[in-house]
Amino acid sequence: MSLILGIDPGSRKTGFGIINTLGNRHEYVTSGVIRLGKGDLPERLNIIYQSLCEVIDEYCPQQAVIEHVFMSRSAASALKLGQARGAAIVAAVNKDLPVAEYEAKKIKQSVVGSGAADKFQVQHMVKQILKLSGTPQEDAADALAVALCHANSHYHLVSIAQAKHFRRGRMV
Repeated sequence: MSLILGIDPGSRKTGFGIINTLGNRHEYVTSGVIRLGKGDLPERLNIIYQSLCEVIDEYCPQQAVIEHVFMSRSAASALKLGQARGAAIVAAVNKDLPVAEYEAKKIKQSVVGSGAADKFQVQHMVKQILKLSGTPQEDAADALAVALCHANSHYHLVSIAQAKHFRRGRMV
């Protein structure tokens, strides 16, 4: 069993989600959105850091996973997003968690089956995979998708490592 903390960073809202995974089975633990308000950027970064530290202390995940930064419409937005990522990464590292990173396309491909999936498709698939009764808020769903992507990638790597040999590109 492994508790995985997924993080979808943002300078206005940061989503988080924790799943418990055993092999290829995944169970929802918790998720939420850290709303940062309109304060100065340093204050918002501190809120991200403090809030994630509280989540880590409460749920004790073994790993953290964060969405890799992408270029947005403006350089200023990309820089703020990068700083939000940095605050989240520092929170995880200060709690001695290993941190993995995945690009948005890889996350969507892993969870939905298409790297070009929209937010509604991600929300729907996260709800289905984790057997949730309701649809998670979009930033929380994105964070849960990040955690699911890591769990799936790790499961497949372990399967490959345990395979005795390959025949015609398939594990045997």
